[in-house]
Amino acid sequence: MSLVEVLPLAIVMIAGPQILSPIFIATSEQWRSNSTAYIFGASLSISLVVVIAYLLGNRLGGGGGSLLGPRGQDILYVVVLGLLFYAAVETYRTRDVSEPPAWMGKLTSATPQFSFRLGFLLLGFFPTDIVTSVSVGTFLAANGDPITDATGFILLTLFILALPSLSLFVFGKRAEAALPKVRDWMNDNSWIISEAVIVLFVVLTLQNLLG
Repeated sequence: MSLVEVLPLAIVMIAGPQILSPIFIATSEQWRSNSTAYIFGASLSISLVVVIAYLLGNRLGGGGGSLLGPRGQDILYVVVLGLLFYAAVETYRTRDVSEPPAWMGKLTSATPQFSFRLGFLLLGFFPTDIVTSVSVGTFLAANGDPITDATGFILLTLFILALPSLSLFVFGKRAEAALPKVRDWMNDNSWIISEAVIVLFVVLTLQNLLG
């Protein structure tokens, strides 16, 4: 069940510059290699953060040998709720950013090395992303689920990040003309979807905590 529960958080992961960046990269001269490098960097950092959070959560709150004692599982759920509250506040606080950062304009001339670093840093260490990845790892540990249940969350995140380049590969010029409109819509509305997903995950976490 946890595999399904954590999937919606992929939407929170890609909201903001995380999805805007691959849209800009899709218009670069080396868009194939740049997109691949960006997604590869993202895959490494997301996996790293989720696994570390899972291992720490499993050690602190998993089973009778946990460092937090018999209430360790409940404490982990409270930690997850705190992280989600921070993510919700941060998402709402940055909702009015109407224009992408100036550095994104440079992505049209990006190199694969730069794209890799950008994917690694944005998806691994951007405030809302690191909080979301830690929430996933901690939630799975609190539930006593295997770390493999995070696979769907990671793959769905990467698939959404790959959509700009995939659409360009499949639809060519039509996708190239549509991407700016998609970028503007995501920039204006993605925070609303993110907040809805966070609220949903809060409800699921509370059910586990109180159940």
